[in-house]
Amino acid sequence: MSSINRFAVDEIRKSNPILSDFRSIIETAFYGNNVSKVTELKKAYELASDSPGTIKTDLPLFKAEEMGLPEDARILVFNDGKVFGRTAAARRIIGQPGIDAAYFSGILREAIYQGRQKEFYHGTALVGLAESFMIKAHLMIPKGFENNLYSYLLNFQMLTEEYKDLYQSSKIYNEGDIYIYADPDWSHPDFPHGLALFDPIHNVAAILGLRYFGELKKATLTLAWATAHRNNFIACHGGVKQYDLDGEKYTMAVFGLSGSGKSTITLSDHGNKFNMKVLHDDAFIIEKGTGATTALEPSYFDKTQDYPMGDKSIKYFLTCQNVGVTLDKDDKKVLVTEDIRNGNGRTIKSRFVIPNRENHLTERINSIFWIMKDDSLPPILKINNPILASIFGLTLATKRSTAENVVSGVDINKLVIEPFANPFRCYALNEDYQNFKHLFEEKATDCYILNTGFFRGEKVTPAQTLGSIEKIIANEANFKVFGPLEDISYLPVDNHIPDFENKEYVENLIKGMENRLDFLNDMKSEMDGYNALPEETNIVIERIISELK
Repeated sequence: MSSINRFAVDEIRKSNPILSDFRSIIETAFYGNNVSKVTELKKAYELASDSPGTIKTDLPLFKAEEMGLPEDARILVFNDGKVFGRTAAARRIIGQPGIDAAYFSGILREAIYQGRQKEFYHGTALVGLAESFMIKAHLMIPKGFENNLYSYLLNFQMLTEEYKDLYQSSKIYNEGDIYIYADPDWSHPDFPHGLALFDPIHNVAAILGLRYFGELKKATLTLAWATAHRNNFIACHGGVKQYDLDGEKYTMAVFGLSGSGKSTITLSDHGNKFNMKVLHDDAFIIEKGTGATTALEPSYFDKTQDYPMGDKSIKYFLTCQNVGVTLDKDDKKVLVTEDIRNGNGRTIKSRFVIPNRENHLTERINSIFWIMKDDSLPPILKINNPILASIFGLTLATKRSTAENVVSGVDINKLVIEPFANPFRCYALNEDYQNFKHLFEEKATDCYILNTGFFRGEKVTPAQTLGSIEKIIANEANFKVFGPLEDISYLPVDNHIPDFENKEYVENLIKGMENRLDFLNDMKSEMDGYNALPEETNIVIERIISELK
């Protein structure tokens, strides 16, 4: 079995590296007499259906029985209140500079003590869908939030008979199971935006005062990615698809924040021009030694803004969060999507939405695409230097989306840097930098940058982005040197040609590079230099700025 949740008596010692005060506080709560186990998806569906505030639509689930649900199961809708996105300001990581472990230990003990008067549910699922990496995850959540429990067990993999057998034969890691304690009703004056508390070394977290389902999903992935990272995998917040080109496999990975186009690119069928397989559009890991990839989830947590009623994708919806409901002409309860009710409407989509879905790809990654929304960059660039390729991932520039609950004082329209499009990292940034550099240097992985935002005031369309990717896949892309920068080339796209004779454009490009340099310098001092990067990163960016000037 991959992870550990049973111990011999002589292993239950302070010296056991799996144990810690935070793990003991959280795991112990799971055994309280106020906690009931939910071991079947049917039971989770029934609980969610009967939960106050749930809307049971008249939209049937596709292949419900095949998923372990009642034949007459319907799409369930449950809506949050003011907040309908992730709250980054709530995250605290034990072990990082400035985090007082003793203080948060007390906060956690008191939160669980106060929660003892409530009834809780305990659900278990698997994260990782191949024998090379599978880990158990346990969620404890109070009565009244049955929809989040149900969505959790749909998003990750329930322990069916098939997966019980697979788990029993999976690779063993000296890691404890993941335990997540959630109490959305919790409040504390010191944490007006809630608290997402992680002890990643010991695979436990507490999600307090936060209702949004995405907090539970990303908390679980945070811990699973950290576990994979400790065991010679590269943690990836992105999508993977593989093309079969007359028997030759081409595997690409795309990295971008929610709303960047990551899912659109990963799940696009390209008008059926290619034979393809899709691994996942959000969470996967790369084995450093072989370059093989493994999906962490069977389902898809997708935005509903692009799926009006009548869209063929709604056939695959399982649950919806923060969307509207209305009656159609046949008096049936149906969905109001497209973010009419509020931003960041969401759905759990079943694995059946992608007919050519794979859980594991043995072939190495051929190319990585960093998705940005940086108006100084043309629609697509190729980076020909492994260090620079890693730096662009490290300084991935984009804009915030409605998937995030941005606290007051933060400009949602400001260009920000989110390294490797992964705000869920809980270890030093240099470790990811070195991992991706390893892919570019040792595994000969190609690197591209996609700008899916605006370039010089003109929107880059999805058709232009996908068309550029298709040219690369078909080996028809004719790249040109990007001005004075020999390590960078661009693919000409209509209405998006860089003009190095235009002083304003060059100044904007320099500003973008200077912003990246500022970020690298900030990492030297922030959090006592916890995320400091090698000096080579500064040298390369400074050289680019000099060449542009």
